[in-house]
Amino acid sequence: MAATAAPPRPGFLREAELRLLRCTLPSPPTSSSAPPPPPSPAPAHPLGAAAAAALAAVEAGDYEAALAAAAPHLLPASASDGPPASASRFYADLAAAALAFLRGDGGVDGEGFECRCALVLSAAVAALLAFTQQNVTGPSRKFPAFPFWTSSLDEGWYSNLDSTWDAWASDSLASFGSHVHGKFSLLQFIVFAELLFTSIRSQVPSDCLSVSWWLFRISMFQQNILDELSSSLFDQVQVYKNKMLDSFADLEKVSTYWGLLLGDGEGSYFVSAAFLEAGIAEYKYGRVDASRLHLDRAQEACGLQLYLTGILGFRTIHQVDAKSQMVLVTKTDKPTADEGQGTGPAAMHSDVAALKNARSSVPVESDEFCDILRMPRLVQDGNASAGESTTEPSAKMPLSAIQQAAVLAQCLHVSRRSRSDEMSGWEMAPYIESIDSQDESYFVVRSLCDILRIRWESTRSRTKQRALLMMENLVEDVGKEFPVVAQRVKLVFGVHMPTFPALRKEHGELLISCGIVGEALDIFKDLELWDNLIYCYRLLGKVSDAVSLINARLSVTPNDPRLWCSLGDVTNNDDHYKKALEVSNNKSARAMRSLARSAYNRNDFYTSKILWESALALNSLFPDGWFAYGTAAWKDKDLGKAVDAFSRAVQIDPENGEAWNNIACLHMIRGKSQAAVHAFREAVKFKRNSWEIWDNYSKVALDTGNVQLTLEAFKMVLNLSSNKRFNVDVLDKAMAVLEKPAHHVDTQEADPISNTSDDANKEARQSNHLLDMIGDILQQIVRNGGSNAEIWGLYARWHKTKGNLMACSEALLKQVRSLQGSGLWHDQQKFTKYAQDSLQLCKVYMEISASTGSRRELLSAEMHLKSSLKQGMDFSDTEEYKALRCCLEEIKNLIGASA
Repeated sequence: MAATAAPPRPGFLREAELRLLRCTLPSPPTSSSAPPPPPSPAPAHPLGAAAAAALAAVEAGDYEAALAAAAPHLLPASASDGPPASASRFYADLAAAALAFLRGDGGVDGEGFECRCALVLSAAVAALLAFTQQNVTGPSRKFPAFPFWTSSLDEGWYSNLDSTWDAWASDSLASFGSHVHGKFSLLQFIVFAELLFTSIRSQVPSDCLSVSWWLFRISMFQQNILDELSSSLFDQVQVYKNKMLDSFADLEKVSTYWGLLLGDGEGSYFVSAAFLEAGIAEYKYGRVDASRLHLDRAQEACGLQLYLTGILGFRTIHQVDAKSQMVLVTKTDKPTADEGQGTGPAAMHSDVAALKNARSSVPVESDEFCDILRMPRLVQDGNASAGESTTEPSAKMPLSAIQQAAVLAQCLHVSRRSRSDEMSGWEMAPYIESIDSQDESYFVVRSLCDILRIRWESTRSRTKQRALLMMENLVEDVGKEFPVVAQRVKLVFGVHMPTFPALRKEHGELLISCGIVGEALDIFKDLELWDNLIYCYRLLGKVSDAVSLINARLSVTPNDPRLWCSLGDVTNNDDHYKKALEVSNNKSARAMRSLARSAYNRNDFYTSKILWESALALNSLFPDGWFAYGTAAWKDKDLGKAVDAFSRAVQIDPENGEAWNNIACLHMIRGKSQAAVHAFREAVKFKRNSWEIWDNYSKVALDTGNVQLTLEAFKMVLNLSSNKRFNVDVLDKAMAVLEKPAHHVDTQEADPISNTSDDANKEARQSNHLLDMIGDILQQIVRNGGSNAEIWGLYARWHKTKGNLMACSEALLKQVRSLQGSGLWHDQQKFTKYAQDSLQLCKVYMEISASTGSRRELLSAEMHLKSSLKQGMDFSDTEEYKALRCCLEEIKNLIGASA
C-alpha cells in the first residue's frame, strides 16, 4: 500500500509571515517533540537574497539593516531628482512606488511576487518594530531620521527636513480632534509602516492574512500615542480586529494556513495572542463585556484556568497572627514546556541571565523603605509568625509566557470592571503577585507587572516610597542594553505596555504626589506635556513662568493647536482657543470643548450646545463631553437632544450614575415613567447614597403602579437623610392604592378552584406585606420626631386599614391637636382642614362606641365638638361648621339613646 503523500510545504511568503509574527510572540518550545522546521533557503529569484536578508535582520532585531535592504527597491524615481517638495507629496510618491514594485512584471503570482511581497512586508514590520524599540521597549538608539534612507540619497536635500517631516507625521497620525500626547521619536516610521502594509493589502486581499493583524497593531499603537480616545480610530480598530480574528482565532485555520511550518502546539500561541490583543483593544475603549469574552477565549486557548481563594498568611514583616490573604490559583491543562528565551544559540544563555536579573526595579523584601511584604508569606496553619520560616500551601505553578500575559490582561480587566476605590488595588494584587512569583518572564511582561504594582502601591502611604523607587529603577531599566532588542519585543503587543513617554509621565505624576515638583517639572518640559507643566507651575505659584514658556514655544511652532489651548487654559482667554481652531483648520476638538464650557459659564446655553455638537462630531468617544452636551441641551430646553446625549454618555461609561439620574429625570419630565424607572434602577447602583435620586425613584415607581418599589425607595430616602426627608404625597398615594378593594378574581372563568384560591391568598399576603412596610415607615418617622398633621392622618388611616380603631382614634386626635394654633380660628382654609379631620375623629369614636357599647368615646366626641363650635363662631356660615353642628346633634342622640 502506497504511503500517503505529505502536504506541500507553504511558500516563501507564508514562511515570511510566520517568522515575522514569531518575532513578537513567545518562541516555540525547545523541548517539543516536534520542533518547527529550520528556515528554508533563500529563493533563487534575484530578489530572494534581499528578501531573506531583510527577514533575517528583523528576526535579529537589526531593524535599520532590514530597512536598508528594502529601501533601494521602494524609493520613487523622484527621490534622486532633487529636494522633495513636501512630506505629503513624497510619501504619496512612495506609496505609488511601493505598489508598482509589488506588481512588478509578473503580476501577483509566482516566486517573484512572493519575494517582492516578503521584502515589503519585512520593511513594514522593521519600521513598526523600530518605532516600538525607540518608544516602548528600549533601549533607545540612533536611527536614521527617515525610514526610507539609503546611501544613494543626497544628505543635503534632507538635512533640514527631519523636524518638519516629523511634525507632518504627527499631524498625519493624529485623528480628527486628537493630538499626539507627548514627545515621540520616529513618527515617520509608523506612517511608513502603515503605508507599506496598506499597499500589500490592496494587492493581495485574499492572501497574506497577517497584514490585517499588523494593521490592527498599528491602529492600536496610533491610539496609544494620542491624548484621548478617537472615534474614527475605534472604527478602524474594529475592522482590523474582526479580520484578524476571522483568520487567526481558530486553531484549525491557523494550522491549515501554515501547515508544516508550525511546531508542536505552536498554533495555540497564535490563537491565544489574537484573543489577548483583541481583549486589550476592547479594554482600551472601555468595552468591559467584549473584553471579558476575548480574554476568556484567550485563557481557554492557552489552557489556563484562574481562581481566587483565601489562604492564611502574613502581609507585614512584624505581623504576629496569620490573616486570610487573597491568592490566585492557576490551573493549566497543557504542560508548560521551556520556551526559547533567546534569539539564537549564542545569545540564549546571556539573555536568560539578563531576564532573571531584570528585576532591579523591585526592591528586596528586607528593604528599609517599608515593612510591607511584596508578596504575602503563606502558611498551612495559623501557628507560625511572619518572621519564621513559612510553608507554601503548594508549589508555585510555572506559567508559559502567553499564560503570564493572559494573567496580566485579566488583572487589567479586573481593574476596569471594579469601581475605583481602595479595594480595587487589593483585587488586582493576586494577579500581580502571581506573575512576581514566576522565575522567568519576558521583559515586557515583567515590566507591566511592575507598573501595575507601582500604580497599586503608590495609592498607599506605607508603600508609596517603595513605589517611587521602583518607578525610577524601571525607567532606568528601559535604557539598559540587556535584554537585547529581539528579546524585548516578545509579547509587546500581547500586554498593555505603556509607551515610554507615558511611563515617564506616570513617573512625573508620582513625583508630584510625593511633593517633588521640581523634578516632575523637568520631566514634563522634556516630554512637552504643557498641561502637566502648567499644573506644576501653579503648584509652585509661578503661573507667569508657564505663560512665558508657552509663548516661547509658540514662537518656534506657531501652528501647534495644543500650545494655543494650553495658553487659553492658563489665561482664561477664549481668543487663544479660537486661534487653536484656526491653526488646526477647525479640527481641534479640545478647543471646541473649551469654548463650549466658556459659553456655558456665560449662560449662553444655545451656543454651548452647538459647540459641543461640533466637538463631538470630531471625536465622539468623550464621555464627559456627552454629559456636558446633555446638560447644555437641557438648559436650552432641548430635552430630546439632552436624553440622547446622556444616553451616549452611559454607553461609553456605563458607571456614570449622574448621567443615569439625568436620563431618568428627563423621562420624568416627559411623562415616560417606565423608562424613568429603568434609568433610576441603574442610577442607584452607582449613586446609592444620594437621597435625592431615591426620592425621584419613589415618585416614578408609584406612577408605574409598583408600590413595593416605591416604599423601598421611600425607606432609603429616610435612612440616607437621617429621617429628615420624606414626601407625604407619595405615602398618601401609596396608602390610597392599598385602601382600594382587592382586585376581583373572576371565578367563573377560572377552571381550577384551587388556583383561584391560591391567587386570592397571594394577593392578600402581598397586600399585608405592603401595609406592614408602610407601617414601618410611619413608625420610623414618628419615633424620630418628624411627625406632622399629614403623617398622623396617614398613621390613622393605616391603623384603620389594619382594623385597630383605638389606635386610629389616638392618631386622629394627635392630628387634630397638631392643627390647633393661634391662627386656626382666623384662617378659613385652616379651619376647613381642622373641621374635616374632626369629623373623621368623631366618626371613629362613634364606630368604637357602636362596637363596644362604651359611652366614653361619645362623650369625648361631644366635648371636642362643643369646643370647636364655640371657638369657630366666625365660620358659622360655612358648610364645615354646619357639618360639625349636625355631627354634634347625632352624637347627642346616641348618648341619649344609650342612657
